[in-house]
Amino acid sequence: METAVGISLFTCAGMLTSILFKPSVNVKKHNVSIYWMVVLLGAAALILSGCISLKEVFEGLSADTAVNPVKILVLFFSMSVLSVFLDEVGFFRYMACLTLSRANASQKKLFVCLFVIVSVLTVFTSNDIIILTFTPFICYFAKNAGIDPTPYLFCELVAANTWSMMFVIGNPTNIYLATANGITFMDYFKVMALPTLAAGLVAFGVLYLIFRKKLALPLKPNKAEEKIADKRLLGIGLLHLILCTGMLVISAYIEMEMWLITLAFACSLFVFDLSYRGLSHTHGNELKCCLKRVPWEMLPFIISMFVIVLTLDKYGVTGKISTLLECSHPEFSYGTASFLTANMINNIPMSVLFCPVIGNASQAVVTPAVYASIVGSNLGALLTPVGALAAIMWSNILKKNHVAFKFTSYIRNGVIVSIPALLAALAVLSLSL
Repeated sequence: METAVGISLFTCAGMLTSILFKPSVNVKKHNVSIYWMVVLLGAAALILSGCISLKEVFEGLSADTAVNPVKILVLFFSMSVLSVFLDEVGFFRYMACLTLSRANASQKKLFVCLFVIVSVLTVFTSNDIIILTFTPFICYFAKNAGIDPTPYLFCELVAANTWSMMFVIGNPTNIYLATANGITFMDYFKVMALPTLAAGLVAFGVLYLIFRKKLALPLKPNKAEEKIADKRLLGIGLLHLILCTGMLVISAYIEMEMWLITLAFACSLFVFDLSYRGLSHTHGNELKCCLKRVPWEMLPFIISMFVIVLTLDKYGVTGKISTLLECSHPEFSYGTASFLTANMINNIPMSVLFCPVIGNASQAVVTPAVYASIVGSNLGALLTPVGALAAIMWSNILKKNHVAFKFTSYIRNGVIVSIPALLAALAVLSLSL
């Protein structure tokens, strides 16, 4: 047991160090992430040391259960393809430009518009895709408009990692925790709608108070234009996303697993795109770009974390954690624990770890524990950049665009925004269940 715990802790510490100081390296003009390699080595060390056998790992990966990481990864990658495709045809950039055009030289109006549009798009797509698309756009616009980008960058980050709680598809952690516990799309939405609304409104109110003085300064008019190059492709992408979301809503009624639905629509999107290109005799790289931009490093990352958690569960570590969190108000114990743990090991490893922790809890605790952990996994990104991959990507994009955002400033604003939002969400969750 000591060896298993030691290797696991050392792996998490190495991953955290990588995220903070060297998240990626350049290999032949390609940017390669390092954090997943650290976790992969940790998983390999557990197998080689005999803490867990290859047979046990294979049985865990091939088990026909909701917690099967392969099914969860298929769901995540399929939804990523649908979102990235929309980005490749210019949908998100077009929406960003539309938001800016509605500001009418008012920073306050621009701030509100940006929060609303990021929130809405995040609900139906993914917080990671929104961060990747909107962050460089905000940096570019702020530079040309001669304004401080800080309010808008933090506004985007908060909106994307708050409203991502609304639907199960909004964040990889939602997908993992919900599907692992057999929660359907509609059951998830019924519970999480009000906590998300509470967190979103509180977060926006606090954000506005923090930046109200900066937003009072005038905004120099700046016309940002973005046109959709091929509206038919946009229609194909939007239709697939809308129909996929609709099918996910009724998935429990038609008795079809969510990962199969998303996989079917991702494959259908490829068929439709290729057919359209063939019939119209045009060429495009959107499918090639989709395959390039999908975060494939999540595959070894999640499977390696799954191996680590399987090992910890084998030696009863997850059971002990479950006992520590057992109380009369599991919403607050699990919500707070997941929120803090996400900022120690990142929200995806936290979600993988909390699955067996919740599995070891008493039946009465399971439901509130799952939803509270989802709240903590999303809002954890607002406390420190370590809290979520979306926050890490956000920080890296700022560095590439030479936008200074100090770690201390992030935490200072993060504490002020995230804690009231967390308490609001958990309080409403507690009343709802």
